[in-house]
Parts: sequence; structure tokens; C-alpha cells
Amino acid sequence: MTDPISDMLTRIRNASAVQKSDVVFPMSKIKYEIAKILKKEGWIQDVCVEKSSKTNFNELRIILKYKKSGRSVITSLKRISKPGLRIYTNKQNLPKVLNNLGIAIISTPKGLMTNKEARKKGEGGEIICEIY
Repeated sequence: MTDPISDMLTRIRNASAVQKSDVVFPMSKIKYEIAKILKKEGWIQDVCVEKSSKTNFNELRIILKYKKSGRSVITSLKRISKPGLRIYTNKQNLPKVLNNLGIAIISTPKGLMTNKEARKKGEGGEIICEIY
């Protein structure tokens, strides 16, 4: 697999499109950090690490969040910086996603954070994804 983060985002997009309650994929630290940010910002219901019954590796389980109407809370989940084309930004040019109704996840020297947190801390970095 060339890009595990894109795979994670695609699995979340596909699961929410068919209204699955949860989605499971292989565990990595960066995926777990992205999932924790999504939970903290209210885009998913919960995230947990589980031991796989088939292999000795850990799996990441994300429980998706839906509105009362049954539609997913996540309207769009888009990968910005890809392995073939990295997208970086400085602290002055941090993106605003849907007029600050959405978030961008930024990889900074101080760790992963949202565009709003990065703006407060004065950090720039690689734009991982946007969600709204």
C-alpha cells in the first residue's frame, strides 16, 4: 500500500456512505492521532485500538457518527498532501475549510493538530486532509 492515510480516509468515506456503524483498519500511530483529532472535533463518535483475532497486529476501530436524519456528520473527507505531491503551508497561509465550519489536519513539528490550533500556536506544516 502506497498511502495508508488515504486508505484510512477512503474506508471512512465508504463506510459512512453505506451507513455502517463502524470501520476497522490496520493500526498505526499517525492514523490513531488523526482519529483522536476527529473524535475531539466531533466528527466521529469513538476510536479504540483492538487486538486482531486473525493476526498478532492491532486494529483501529472507528465508530461513525450520524445525524438524527440518518445522514453522516462527515460531508467531505479529502486528502490534500499526497506521497507524490506534498503540500506545505506556513503559519500565515493556514487554510480555512468551509469558512471555519470544517477543519484541516496539519502535521507540524509539535505533532498533528487542526488548522485552528496551529493558527493559535503559530505553527505551519504539511496539510494532511480536510474534513467538513
